[in-house]
Amino acid sequence: MAEASKRIEELTNKLNRYAYEYYVLDQPTVPDETYDTLLRELIELEEAHPELKQEDSPTQRIGGEPLEQFRKVRHEVPMMSLGNAFNAEELRDFDRRVQDGLGHKPSYICELKIDGLAVTLKYEEGRFVLGATRGDGTTGEDITHNLRTINSIPLRLKEPVTMEVRGEAFMPKRSFERLNDKKKEQEEQPFANPRNAAAGSLRQLDPKIAADRHLDIFIYSIGQYPDESLTSHSGSLRYAEEMGLRTNPETKAAADIEEVIEYCESWLEKRHELQYEIDGIVVKVDSLEDQEQLGFTAKSPRWATAYKFPAEEVVTTLRSIELSVGRTGVVTPTAILDPVSVAGTTVQRASLHNEDLIREQDVKIGDQVIIKKAGDIIPKVVRVLEEERTGDEQAFSMPERCPECDSELVRIEGEVALRCVNPKCPAQIREGLIHFVSRNAMNIDGLGEKVITQLFEYNLVEDVADLYRLEREELLKLERMGEKSVDNLLKAIETSKENSLEKLLFGLGIRFVGSKAAETLAVEFESMHQLQKAEKEALTAIHDIGEKVADAVVTYFEQEEVQHLLEELEALGVNMEYTGPKRQQAEAGDTPFSAKTFVLTGSMEAMTRGDAKKEIESRGGQVTSSVSKNTDVVVAGEKAGSKRTKAESLGVEIWEEEAFLEKLRQ
Repeated sequence: MAEASKRIEELTNKLNRYAYEYYVLDQPTVPDETYDTLLRELIELEEAHPELKQEDSPTQRIGGEPLEQFRKVRHEVPMMSLGNAFNAEELRDFDRRVQDGLGHKPSYICELKIDGLAVTLKYEEGRFVLGATRGDGTTGEDITHNLRTINSIPLRLKEPVTMEVRGEAFMPKRSFERLNDKKKEQEEQPFANPRNAAAGSLRQLDPKIAADRHLDIFIYSIGQYPDESLTSHSGSLRYAEEMGLRTNPETKAAADIEEVIEYCESWLEKRHELQYEIDGIVVKVDSLEDQEQLGFTAKSPRWATAYKFPAEEVVTTLRSIELSVGRTGVVTPTAILDPVSVAGTTVQRASLHNEDLIREQDVKIGDQVIIKKAGDIIPKVVRVLEEERTGDEQAFSMPERCPECDSELVRIEGEVALRCVNPKCPAQIREGLIHFVSRNAMNIDGLGEKVITQLFEYNLVEDVADLYRLEREELLKLERMGEKSVDNLLKAIETSKENSLEKLLFGLGIRFVGSKAAETLAVEFESMHQLQKAEKEALTAIHDIGEKVADAVVTYFEQEEVQHLLEELEALGVNMEYTGPKRQQAEAGDTPFSAKTFVLTGSMEAMTRGDAKKEIESRGGQVTSSVSKNTDVVVAGEKAGSKRTKAESLGVEIWEEEAFLEKLRQ
């Protein structure tokens, strides 16, 4: 028991240090595989000796049992909102009020205003004991169980201090895109923006959901100061960093309000380069003594304000509504607009989502509408300017029949979308073909949407099996298809036959089976024949495969036309076995990549970085995102920047793209 206790404490401390280096400092010192191996050992020890699990064990981040409801938490120090400034002159007005209140000129501190959810974290003797939402500023909700899943929140500080800190929990753009891709694959409504996604994740009763969404946090203030010697806000942020908390590296001191204005304006364009969303800049008087002298109004501090970026919303005219039918039969309305610039790009189309939204917003053809980019990505109609109507606008209603095949449209119980359920619908078949050849599916280069549409219009393909029956002479008749293009396309089609099983599974478009679920199923069953025989119980026993996916898989393979299609594909030479990284690693043996840690930087001509990562992993190597002393090789493409420079300073081996390709050929 003593030996187990000692090892558990040793592993907990070591893993927490590695997590701090990775998530807070962005300077990992060990490969991911090493961390995962140690974490598995800790999990096994804790399962054998649950009474020895420590409060700050990294296994707490996986997510425990769901709660029945949230507990209310009263903030000892209120979490107040900020006043706003919308332009340079309003920032100067704020500065004049501050100087009038102080009687002297202050210095300021500028911080990026993260578009997330404000939270408070409480530590007792260095241990994280409570996390809560802002709520109404006086009372919030206890979301400790969800905040524990955020890797950049230390469960134990570097010193045993009692303190309360405030921060902004947020969802990075990459996590947001991955979450919405998953929702689309499962035919669920995607989140409108990262802020809503973060807030929704932290208010889940089941912490496993929050853990799966990979949130992050920046600490922006200390609510209760443990150290009387702190005299400035900038000093308190440095103190928070010393305790192991993550603060934003873009924070900057400003000697006067003109420097503040220059900083704010510099981020108007640069903000789009960040890996997270910001909606402004928070400006604070730096001196804590000055802050105390200025005090508070009933709602906000007099020593701080938020400079809000101009709203990325514009007005244009909605000229028509176009309907499209997706590969699952969902009919989606899209607004066709007069061209207008939004967030630096010209927009002519915007999402209307579904019939319910059109009805709720009372959208009519000819309306003046406000559009914005949701999360600076997807344009959408925000609202109609009813006061601008002339009486010439035309009401719109969704059709009762499919615009592609004239079949009756249905609304399945529990869904908001209208759906065409005709399996022979041309639009669904065409969209299914486009999905089948896409990068994450069979990845057939040269078979883009335009070529697929031509093949379909010329009656050269009716299903995915027909792609493998295409002949050179037929393809040469198509528009913009010369001999070289056709030869390259036929070669790409032939190459795709060798794809691993998960690519084919994803390409088939089984409902609710996204790329991750396809890989999970391929690894577990290893062949299409084994998966076809799988019963629901065997499927739901697999981690990450729920009942909805299991039902969809069983139903799909029960269809006679599906069984016939798979027989055709196999007869045409399409691979039906799993040959992905896990099997390749076992078969690869010793290669120039075996047991080495790689970092990819710059752009490559021969392949994407995602494909390069797969090639490395299939040969026994692993890929990490940051260069450290534990990196074995940096693969440098065009315009390799700071990662290459760091590799050179550390003496890490660097492979140019040609050298990398030569190693792959070996």
